Amino acid sequence: MELRQLEQFIAVAEELSFTRAARRLHVVQSGVSAAIRSLERELGCALFERTSQQVRLTGAGAALLPEARATLHAAQAAQDAVRAAQDTLHGTVNVGAMASVEVVDLPALLGQLHARHPAIDVRLRLATTGSAGLAHALLSGDLDVAFLSLPEHKPAGIDARELATVPLVLVVSAAHPFAQRGKVALADLAGEPFVDFPPGYGNREVVDRAFAAAGVVRRVALEVPDIDMGAALVRHGLGIAFLPAFAVARTPGLHVLDVHGTMLRWSMHLGTSSTRRPSSALRALLDLVDLHVIAL
Repeated sequence: MELRQLEQFIAVAEELSFTRAARRLHVVQSGVSAAIRSLERELGCALFERTSQQVRLTGAGAALLPEARATLHAAQAAQDAVRAAQDTLHGTVNVGAMASVEVVDLPALLGQLHARHPAIDVRLRLATTGSAGLAHALLSGDLDVAFLSLPEHKPAGIDARELATVPLVLVVSAAHPFAQRGKVALADLAGEPFVDFPPGYGNREVVDRAFAAAGVVRRVALEVPDIDMGAALVRHGLGIAFLPAFAVARTPGLHVLDVHGTMLRWSMHLGTSSTRRPSSALRALLDLVDLHVIAL
């Protein structure tokens, strides 16, 4: 079994397409197919179910995938150790983040990493499934590090460090009847349409927990994975929302209300795997993170 075979197996497993895997690896498709067939012969079982319409992992393939990733991580760590001894950092860092979160100046962070270590290849994935998706990608090995919001009890297998905590404030449009009131209770909001992030995002979980604890049912009418879009929808009277305080200051036409007996706070964390040793490339990125945390 060769590392090259495992790399090609992982690519096909993640892309669920021999064509896309070949394109990703910059090799011909026939070479990928041959490598997978050779690996299947060596292991004595099929790793993929292939039809004209789709490619799917078999049970054996699903069992091999985390082990293959761990093997490649171990090989990369061995290479990193040699290169670190030569004072030259190489390697790849897979970074995950949410598109509209401003706790970390991510472009500046990645730019400084590139300036210091131009041989490090950075791959950035902006979440489409929120913090829950980023956490899953960390656990599976698809990501090496993620900027995400975790629940009070973080998932096993993830090391997390809090970078910042910001208040979530209730906002309504200036024309909303509530704008004439200085304070409301969660129970007053039961009949209101809410603008919120989709399930899986950390700020959505904070608000959902607060309403569940108060025994109040709320209606989320509009789900958008973007803070500024959510603020704009509220400004135009399409709903009310709990938004990070920093987003309210830059959006005109919003009215902030106090919520009696309720203080909601949302935290951003730096997450890494607690079961995989960080590569030298990842450690180089982690060493720079605190320099780029934004004071909100």
